[in-house]
Amino acid sequence: MDPEALSPIDRLLAEHACERLILEFMRRLDLGQPSSVAELFTEDGVWEWPDGGRRVEGRAALGEYFGSRPADRLSRRMCTNVLVDVESASVAAATTYFATYRVDGYTEGTMIPARLPVNVGHYEDAFRLVGGAWLLARRKLVLPFGGETERLAPRGADSAASIR
Repeated sequence: MDPEALSPIDRLLAEHACERLILEFMRRLDLGQPSSVAELFTEDGVWEWPDGGRRVEGRAALGEYFGSRPADRLSRRMCTNVLVDVESASVAAATTYFATYRVDGYTEGTMIPARLPVNVGHYEDAFRLVGGAWLLARRKLVLPFGGETERLAPRGADSAASIR
């Protein structure tokens, strides 16, 4: 089915569902539910970071991958320029630009000085409608600007933070 065959309302609903999925992905990573990100992918979903040689395939493997995030990591992703293209009644694609602020060694309840983003890039997403819900079939990370994650010094220590 070509995109013109969708009603304007159906197209808007699909676009909104995919945009919401993009934002839910960020919320779960940043606010403490990283392994649950796997639920947002199809059973055969893929996460790719070609520059880093990473490719994780399948919902179980994605749960392990995202669940391995350090417990003391603090991150916030700012997303913009979300453009969803509905290709058919069950397939869509999107591009989302992002900047990631991230440190390891964070102590809950503390405020740290602002830093520059660690990564700036965009996601290239493919979505599929499965059982009435839009899910990520593939997410590719494109990272033209990237750096190491800073590790904060232990609270109360005089040593400077390290980079890794």
